[in-house]
Amino acid sequence: MSVNSHQPFYDVEHRAGSQGDSGNSNANSFTWEGVTVTVKDKATGKPKDILNDVSGYVKAGEMVALMGPSGSGKTTLLNALARRRAAATASVYGDILVDGVKPSLKAFRRISSYVEQEDALIGSLTTRETLAFAARLALPRSVSKAERMERVEHLLKSFGLQGQADTVIGTPIRKGLSGGQKRRVSVASQLITGPKILFLDEPTSGLDSAASYEVMSYVKAVAKENNLMVITSIHQPSTTTFELFDKVILLSRGRTCYFGTVKGVKPYFDSIGFEMPAQMNPAEYVLDLTNIDFTRGADHHAADERLKRIQSSWAASEENRAVAHEVRSLQYGSEKREPIFDEELPRSSKLLVPLTLLHRSFIKSYRDVVVYGIRIAMYTGLAIMMGTVWLRLDTTQNSIQPFINAIFFGSAFMSFMAVAYVPAFLEDRAAFVKERQNGLYGATSFVISNFIIGLPYLFLISILFSVIAYWLSNFRPDAEAFMTWVMWLFLDLVAAESLVFLGASLFPNFVIALALIAFANGLWMSVGGFLVPPTILNVFWKYVFHYIDYQKYVFQGMMVNEFAYRTYDCGLGCACMFQSELADQCKIAGTAVLEQYGYTTGQTGEWVGIMIGIIAGYRLLGWLVTYLRKS
Repeated sequence: MSVNSHQPFYDVEHRAGSQGDSGNSNANSFTWEGVTVTVKDKATGKPKDILNDVSGYVKAGEMVALMGPSGSGKTTLLNALARRRAAATASVYGDILVDGVKPSLKAFRRISSYVEQEDALIGSLTTRETLAFAARLALPRSVSKAERMERVEHLLKSFGLQGQADTVIGTPIRKGLSGGQKRRVSVASQLITGPKILFLDEPTSGLDSAASYEVMSYVKAVAKENNLMVITSIHQPSTTTFELFDKVILLSRGRTCYFGTVKGVKPYFDSIGFEMPAQMNPAEYVLDLTNIDFTRGADHHAADERLKRIQSSWAASEENRAVAHEVRSLQYGSEKREPIFDEELPRSSKLLVPLTLLHRSFIKSYRDVVVYGIRIAMYTGLAIMMGTVWLRLDTTQNSIQPFINAIFFGSAFMSFMAVAYVPAFLEDRAAFVKERQNGLYGATSFVISNFIIGLPYLFLISILFSVIAYWLSNFRPDAEAFMTWVMWLFLDLVAAESLVFLGASLFPNFVIALALIAFANGLWMSVGGFLVPPTILNVFWKYVFHYIDYQKYVFQGMMVNEFAYRTYDCGLGCACMFQSELADQCKIAGTAVLEQYGYTTGQTGEWVGIMIGIIAGYRLLGWLVTYLRKS
C-alpha cells in the first residue's frame, strides 16, 4: 500500500483492500520500543526521566489513546512519536520505527500528519476553501485541480461537513463553525494527502461529551476505511468515546501502567487487585487510580504506593511480555509488507506555494475586517480629524510650527497604529507553524507572501489618508509634492508593518508583542528629530538609535518636501522667527526652517534607499527568527 499522490484519496480499490487489515499480520505498523525522554533537572543539574522505557504499537486501521493524569507524559510521548521536540532541551532514546525501519524525518513527514490541540485555522475561509488550500499546499502539480477537489469533497463527506462546506470557520467578530466542527476541519485538512499515521493532540479539549464523541467517531470511521494509524492523546473521555479506541496506553509519572485493548482494561485491573465497580467509566476509574497529584499526607503515601504497585505489576505482567513480543514481531516481520514511505514523493512546487499563500491571504484580507478593514476606517477617521484640526493653514510664519507638528503627528501616529496588525499576523503565524511542522513549506514562502500581500493595502491607506489630510491642511499645493508625501507615508507604513512582523515573530503572544512594538514606536518618536532636534540630541541616543530610526527619515523627508520650496510672510513689524536671505523682504525662506533641524536638500534618493534598507533589515531579521523558531 504505497502512498500514491496521483491517486484520488479514498478510492474504491484502496478502500476495498483495507477491510480487516488491523487483524492481518501483513498490515503496516508503527512501533515504539524503550522510548525514554530525559531532561536536565533544574534543581540538581542531573538528568531526569520524564518518560521511562515506554513501548507499544499500532497497526493500520487502529486508533490508540494515550491517557494519563496531567503531567504523566502523554503529550511528551505523542511528540516523541511524531518526531517533534518532546520538551525543551530533551534527549529522546529508543526505537521508533515504521514497518521496522526508521525513515528520514523528511520521509516521515510525508506519511504522517499532526493535528495540534488548538485549531490553527484561518477564520475568514470557508470549510471547503480551507481544505482546498491545504490540498494546493500539500499536493504536487501533477495532481490536477479536478483530482484535488475530488479529495476535498470526499473529505467533506467523510467528516459530515457537507452542510458546512460554504460556512466560514469563524472570527472574533463573525460567527462560524461550532467547536466540534472546527476540530473535524482541522483533522480533515491534515488528511488531504492521505497520510498513513495521524497524531492528534487532545482533539476533544474544550468540547462537551457529545461533540467529543462526534469528532472521534468520524476519525474512527476514516481510520478503519483507509488504513490510518491514529495515535491520540486524550484526557478523560466519556465511556462511549473511550470505547471507540482499539488500544489504550496508560501513563503516570512517565511510566507505563497499561497497554492493550480497551476491552482488556477491566479484566487486567481486576487481575492485579483493582476491581472496577460496575457501571463505571473505565477511563475515569484508571485515571483516578493513577492520579496522586491531589493527595496529601498519609493519603499521598498510600496513593504513591498504589501507583508503584500498578507500575511494577505491569512491568512483570504477561501482557507486557506479549506487547514486547508483538513489537519485535512487527519490526522483524516488515519484509513481508510493502513500504509506505518514499523519499522521493513530491510536494507542491516552490513557486506555487507562495502564490497559494498569497491567494489565501488575499481572501482573508478582504473578508476579515480585522486585517485591513478596521485599519482603513481608522486611518480615514484619523485623516479627517487631522485635516480639520490643522484646517487650511496659511503661509504666514505663525503656521510654520503647526505645519511641523502636523508632519510629525501624521507620520508618527500612522506608524504607531500599525500595532492593529498584530492579531491578524498572529493568526497567520499559527497556521504557518502548523503547516511547516507538517512539512508543507518553510519560512521563506511565508515571509515573501506576508510581505507582498500587505503592499497594495498599505498604498491604498497612504492614498486615502493623503487625499483627505494633505489638502485640508494646505500643505504645499503641488502634484509632485503630494506624490512625494504619499511615497514617504507608504514607506512609513511598510516599515511599521515590517517592525510588527519582527516583533510578533520574536514574541508570538498578543500582549507581549503589542507592548514591545508600542515601546519601539515610542522610542523612534523620541529620537526621530522632532521632539528633540538632531542638532542638540544626546550623543548616545543620536549615534545608537537616531540613524537607524525609520521615522527620522520619514519626518525629514516630509519636512524637506514641505519647506524646501516655500516661503512664509513675517507679518506686521517684520519680526521674522527664522532669519534667511529673504528677511529684507519680510519673508522667511523655508530652507531656514530646515537649517534649524540640520536638514539639507538633495538627499531624498539617499533617504529612500536607507528606508528600503531598514525595511529589508526588519524583514530579514523576521525571516531569521521565523526560520530558527520551531513553535
